Amino acid sequence: MPLSKRDQTRMERQLASCLSQACEAGKAEVVGFSWLAHEVDYARFPESLQVTWVFVTEAQRALAIGQGQGARMQALTQAALAEAGIDMSALRAPVRSDSEEACRRDDGGDWQRRLARNATTRH
Repeated sequence: MPLSKRDQTRMERQLASCLSQACEAGKAEVVGFSWLAHEVDYARFPESLQVTWVFVTEAQRALAIGQGQGARMQALTQAALAEAGIDMSALRAPVRSDSEEACRRDDGGDWQRRLARNATTRH
């Protein structure tokens, strides 16, 4: 059963709050990490929820992933989603990484377009 508009608004606030905490922890722990975003289609909630961890450069993103920081990003995301009452195992592809550099190169810096497009193509 789809969430009502009221429940969607409540969930959006809860997600923003919990993911903000994960973001702040990530900034302190993951070198080169800058910010995160989430995308969700409430008609397909929760399986459509995706969180994107954004780095400044592709080199920083690759280094962090190469050093095993992907597991830390997964753990921080899982803790945030659990706090919001969402079981991450129900999600199709909940966590991915990207960079400001790649967005500028591929999408002219348009994050809204990039995230919407990537919601169905990148994992």
